[in-house]
Amino acid sequence: MVEILAYALGIMYTPGPVNLLSLNSGLNGQSSTHWRFCLGVGCAMFSMFLILGYTGAWIVTPASQLIISAIGTVYIAYLAYKIARSSVQVTKQTQQPTATLSFKAGLLMQLLNPKSMIVIVPIVTVQFPAAGITGNAIFFWTLLLGVLAFGAPGSYLLMGTHLGKLISHPIYFRILNLCMALLLIYVAADIAYHHVYLKII
Repeated sequence: MVEILAYALGIMYTPGPVNLLSLNSGLNGQSSTHWRFCLGVGCAMFSMFLILGYTGAWIVTPASQLIISAIGTVYIAYLAYKIARSSVQVTKQTQQPTATLSFKAGLLMQLLNPKSMIVIVPIVTVQFPAAGITGNAIFFWTLLLGVLAFGAPGSYLLMGTHLGKLISHPIYFRILNLCMALLLIYVAADIAYHHVYLKII
């Protein structure tokens, strides 16, 4: 069972579109409103673990993975565009970004994130059966993994918040936003290539 936690932590807490967005929000002083986005991420993972944990991986066909990856690529690229165009007004007390990410954005982002399936499918199809996790135990593990999923973007948000306090000039936030947007474009391109293009050819 330790292997389940180690695998989930290793995948969930590495840089990805959700975690990068949270880091960016923390850097821009958005931590008070961004927790709703993190909650949306956690709820999406909880829902997917619960559904796939009880119904099996037969729901996630290669065709559906391709569609999810394609839509996810477009959505990540759209968020990168929004971040690149967002501006920040810096006051003496805090940084106030013009755009915020909601619970719904976090939920949709994680549902369309191909990285979710990389976490979920091996756990529910291989690790759960190997550890003898069935029945009510699936719900317990789903709840635990959902909390861990909430903590991943949450930890990046806190990291960004502490780093953001060291920066005071708007031009630095503009540069950081552009860097984050470029990283998200890279992530979108990587998903498009590995999870869409290579699956089609």
